[in-house]
Amino acid sequence: MPSPRGTAVHGPLLDRLSALREPVRVGVIGMGAMGKGLLHQCRITPGFDCVAVADINLEKAIKCARAIEVPYCVTKTAGQVHDAVCQGKLAVCEDGALVATCSDIAVLVESSSAIADAGLYSVAALETNKHLVMMNAEADLIFGPYLMQLAHDRSLVYTSCDGDQHSVIKRMIDELRLWGFDLVMAGNIKGFLDRYSNPTKIIPEAEARNLDYRMATAYTDGTKLCIEMALLANALGLRTCVPGMNGPPANDVRDVFRLFDFASLWADQQPCVDYILGASPGGGVFAIGHCDHPYQRDMLAYYLMGPGPFYLLYRPYHLCHVEAMRGIAEAVFDRHSLLEPLCGFRTNVFAYAKRQLHAGEIMDGIGGYTCYGLIENCGDGGDVILRRMRLSGSKMSSALTPALISTCTSALWAPRSFLNEARHRSRLPRCRRRR
Repeated sequence: MPSPRGTAVHGPLLDRLSALREPVRVGVIGMGAMGKGLLHQCRITPGFDCVAVADINLEKAIKCARAIEVPYCVTKTAGQVHDAVCQGKLAVCEDGALVATCSDIAVLVESSSAIADAGLYSVAALETNKHLVMMNAEADLIFGPYLMQLAHDRSLVYTSCDGDQHSVIKRMIDELRLWGFDLVMAGNIKGFLDRYSNPTKIIPEAEARNLDYRMATAYTDGTKLCIEMALLANALGLRTCVPGMNGPPANDVRDVFRLFDFASLWADQQPCVDYILGASPGGGVFAIGHCDHPYQRDMLAYYLMGPGPFYLLYRPYHLCHVEAMRGIAEAVFDRHSLLEPLCGFRTNVFAYAKRQLHAGEIMDGIGGYTCYGLIENCGDGGDVILRRMRLSGSKMSSALTPALISTCTSALWAPRSFLNEARHRSRLPRCRRRR
């Protein structure tokens, strides 16, 4: 793997990046809103250079290159990609495998909306000695344990991308634990929820926010929220108190003390994930820590943190691609992963029907018309590592009523050989939905 040259061993991250004689070369697969943002951020952050991008919609990738005003070359072979990089041009590809296997890059960021193909590209990147950063939460959840293992076996870094809610919450939790607090709740702040949203119903909102209709639906029906909180739970060994989390409506983040009984939640000292709905600050995240030392409680009261022993930390924003470079730099310089599924499948996301589904009907996947996803806890034994994939392409073998979970017997699905390999080669424990 190409390594950064001229790197200071110690010092602030920006200084270390600025000291590089050659930039960290990055490749990005998926040129939607996040991919375009990553391309731009690599151009303005010292020490980085995005040298290759790919999207199944080649014209979209070309438009991104033009919008960011970078010289580019459309490439169709590995040799052409290499030549473009050597000429200082952005290699623009339709085939993600060309970016994943490019020998000129040190880090691959997977930011597409694909799942199975994203898994294949991710394996290809690791097998060709690249660090792997996931801005594709769906593929991160289903393949995370396998990809993490593959990375560790090769002394590489596998990590969720910095800047999204689950990663930003993780940084807050790291800080909280550094202070000597115990984590009680990792929390998200969601603006709006409609479990039965669909790509037609969401059009006005999606167009106002310049979002893909299916992506906007996945945000609105809560599937994306549950996936991101499952990633956090699987990294830190957390749980959900109820399927889908509680998510009470709130006006302000400080309402959590009225809405949750933290003393009861903390009785078994098992931290959890949850969210509040409609609260200010919009786009923010929070965490609840516990500290019961008399001296610390006195001082925290003086610092206007409240009487304790439960304390609220919140951040009023998350900035996605704008914040992404820090996590990438830590992976390259320090071999540090911000967020990876160290605890295996403590939770997973399961499909619920949005409406009556009929025998023979095909489930249309995340952000579609047929189903939404809810986070649930996992127990020992069983097999759900591939169940997450059943949100898309599954054929119903029997009718299914709304809000009833999709089980293995409700859907007929032939997984690709790669997905089976990911299941069988992972040494992490598999799990069953805990009833």
